[in-house]
Amino acid sequence: MAINTQPNILFVVADDMGYGDFGRFNHGLTQTPNLDRLTGESVCLSQHYSASALCAPARASLLTGRYPHRTGVIDTMAVGGFDRMSLRETTIAEVLQANGYSTGIIGKWHCGFGGGYHPLRRGFDQTVVKSSGHYFDWTLTYNHAKSRRSDGTYLTDVLTDEAISFLRRERSSPFFLHLAYHNPHGPWQAPAEDLVEYVDKGPWNKGVAHVYAMIRRLDCNIGRLLAALDESGLSENTLVVFTSDNGPQFDCGDREWRLDRFNCGFKGAKGSVHEGGIRVPLVARWPAGFQGGRYYYEMVHFVDWFPTLLAAAGVRLPTDLLLDGDDMMPVLRGEGSRVNPVRFWQWSRLRPLPTLNAAMRDGEWKLVYPGARFANIFYREDVKRSAQIEADPDSYLDHVTEPYGRHAGEIAVSYVTNSEPELYNLRSDPLEHDDLALRFPRRVDSMKQALADWFAEVDHELCSIDEPAKKTISPLSR
Repeated sequence: MAINTQPNILFVVADDMGYGDFGRFNHGLTQTPNLDRLTGESVCLSQHYSASALCAPARASLLTGRYPHRTGVIDTMAVGGFDRMSLRETTIAEVLQANGYSTGIIGKWHCGFGGGYHPLRRGFDQTVVKSSGHYFDWTLTYNHAKSRRSDGTYLTDVLTDEAISFLRRERSSPFFLHLAYHNPHGPWQAPAEDLVEYVDKGPWNKGVAHVYAMIRRLDCNIGRLLAALDESGLSENTLVVFTSDNGPQFDCGDREWRLDRFNCGFKGAKGSVHEGGIRVPLVARWPAGFQGGRYYYEMVHFVDWFPTLLAAAGVRLPTDLLLDGDDMMPVLRGEGSRVNPVRFWQWSRLRPLPTLNAAMRDGEWKLVYPGARFANIFYREDVKRSAQIEADPDSYLDHVTEPYGRHAGEIAVSYVTNSEPELYNLRSDPLEHDDLALRFPRRVDSMKQALADWFAEVDHELCSIDEPAKKTISPLSR
């Protein structure tokens, strides 16, 4: 068997998981021995940020190294093409594929359905994607056609089986596997042996008990993955990254099912650009590449992973790509690096608005335009149509009447905005308790202008999205 000089890359993304879901960080509320062990063997990023407070935009940014608005993915809604990643975008999978990597995605895609938007057309050689259902009654689609109906096995276990099969099949060549779990996103379902550990056994309601049981099962599967790497002799030269797409979901219905679980005291949750919605855990382990058992305390962002993974693989960045991220390999190696101190976020349902649920970091300072309750209202019919599209990808284009939803105002959307921003110093106030906007008006004004300029730039790119034919990516190995 040939020995790989380039590392394998296993990039694992959980769904709606926060720092406070790790037993290592929550004083033992959850049982996550495998994630805790992986954290201890890794570089753990304590100020790691998703690109969005919501799933699909965050995932598009992770795959492209660009802010979500640039990619065309501005929401999770299939209606209007709001979750559809522009065909002009280049993914990390495409570049690695062109440079000798076997590429695969297993689990959640959520960057466009049907036609050229299928992950097979976005750089992935092998795809196993959930096309419908839930954790016990699911349908998986293999590549373009083959489907597999549920036999009652818990979905997370099945996805791990597929991931282990992939890494064993591809062990003789470098591989990039994007393993996108659905845990602990709703519906909140877990196997009985995990539920029994939490239901009626702690200071939490039924909803949190189910989430913690789902996290327990996720952790068990992380243990299976790590064991498979060990058994296959792949652990030393495999870069394993574990993170989450956004912060944890809290408000989801009646009192018994509210998910007000521990999240290290961060303000906000999924959907919010306060820390609780966008600051997410990340651990990275690569024994052959850098020393583990360390923490890094400066800001790292989803857009940084595209150039960082290419650097790890020894692949030069394509010269025609305009990325928002920076190579963080010097940081991971402990060599030190000047990190970009300025990053931006914005998300609002269906239509981006510059002063609704928007934020920027400038070093230790953070400006926040809060989201408003009931600010993102849409017709129930749009939700139903999106579900139909996801269940029947072939009907996708029939439902997309305006590319990228640039006329979202025609889809009845009601917005309530708060025009007064908040200002926090995250070095002294990481939990965003003390709004300093009135004390530092000049800083507020300068950051407001910077955020407005950024929004105008990315919104212009979103408005101008078209769909040219994809160009061929040439090998770019160093």
